[in-house]
This record gives sequence, structure tokens and C-alpha cells, in this order.
Amino acid sequence: MVNLGNIWQNLLASQAPLQAMTGNATTMSGLATYTLPQLPYAYNALEPYISAQIMELHHSKHHQAYVTNLNNALQAHVAAITSNDIPAQIAQQPAIKFNGGGHINHSLFWKNLAPAESPETNYSEVAPSLAAEIENTWGSFDGFKKAFSAALMGIQGSGWGWLIKESTAGTENSRRLRIVTTKDQDPVVGSGEVPVFGVDMWEHAYYLQYLNGKAAYVENIWKVINWKTAEERFQGSRENAFAELKALL
Repeated sequence: MVNLGNIWQNLLASQAPLQAMTGNATTMSGLATYTLPQLPYAYNALEPYISAQIMELHHSKHHQAYVTNLNNALQAHVAAITSNDIPAQIAQQPAIKFNGGGHINHSLFWKNLAPAESPETNYSEVAPSLAAEIENTWGSFDGFKKAFSAALMGIQGSGWGWLIKESTAGTENSRRLRIVTTKDQDPVVGSGEVPVFGVDMWEHAYYLQYLNGKAAYVENIWKVINWKTAEERFQGSRENAFAELKALL
């Protein structure tokens, strides 16, 4: 198996026949079947910065496709395990990684967005601990925003930008923040890495509204970041950040 961290170990372990799953995962012929999570807001709630059309397509079509393809890949993987077909098991792992990553990333992404001017988007009010660490790391929020936006604009092709907390217990860097980018649908699953918030830089996240104006999308995404969720993830552990997601996986 590909070692992609604890969450991937949990996901791949779920392929065992007759194992029941909880939350939004149902069972069919003894195999966990994952389902699309509901959004915590309406499709038009992030307008004018992200259109209802984009949100509906992004959630109900693109994210749903990752869920559907993940289920298909897991079924094929279980069949390969049952028949002891090792080459077939290996052949399914890229699909599991890609579609499982898409499911993980989008499930985190929806939760770290909120309607503009809602209390959750008030950075200084709802994220005091995170704000202090951002200013300690980058000197100011503007310095952080400039660095994060530059990382997003530097992504070649498709990928994601993330603010992560490195949570190595018992060290002086236990709350250190870093900006990272990931390719395609690779998720943030490194040991001790807590995803604070992420931004989807695939074209399907913005193109219908912004066309080739990627910089305008990057500028406007800041208006709908859910800093309350970001603060909770920053204050919590890796297990806390993935607790709700594990119910979907």
C-alpha cells in the first residue's frame, strides 16, 4: 500500500469486506460506499465572489465525480484483493489517491468558506490565536496574504494552496505555520500537518466566472474565508481537523 499518512491508512483499511462504516458512508455488499457531503450554506451564499453556477457545478458535479470514482476504485481494489491479484491492486492505487484526495480536499474546502461579511469571515474577531501566529510568522496579515496569494498564483496546472500548522508535540515549533501547495488532488496528509484552510486552484473552481482572470479569483477568495473554522483547526489537533471528514470516509 502507498503510505500517505493515517487518514489514507484508514481509508485503505476500510476496503476490508464486511466492514461497516459510519457517518455518510453506507454499505453495499459489505463495502463502504462514500457519499457527497452537504454544503453548510446555499449555492448562492458566496456571491458575488463565487457564483451560484460555479458552486453548484463544483459541488454537485465535480466533487460528486470524485466520490463516485473513489467508490468504483475501492470496489475494484477489493475485488483484486479477493482474487489475490497484486498487479490489479497496484493499478487501482493512483485512482484511489486521486479521487480520495479530491474527496478529502473538497470536504475541507467547503467548510473553510463562508458568506462574505458574515461573522465567520471577520478575521480579527473570530481568529485571535491564528491572527497572532500569522503576524508572528509573516509580520502582518497583509504580508501573509501577499505570500499566500503568490503561492497560489505560482501553481502550474491544477492544484491547491494550503495554510498548515506543523503540530509536533513537545517542541517549540508545535504551532509553526507554513504555506504549502499540492499538485492535482494530492491531499495534505503528512505526519503532524494540520490543514488550517485551503484554496482550490483548479480551473473548475473559478473559470466560468473569472475566465482567465485567476488573479481576481485569488483576490476575492479572501472575502469568503471562514476564519472561525480556520481558528478551530489551528487550535485543535490533526485528529480534530479530520474528525468530521473521517465520518465521511
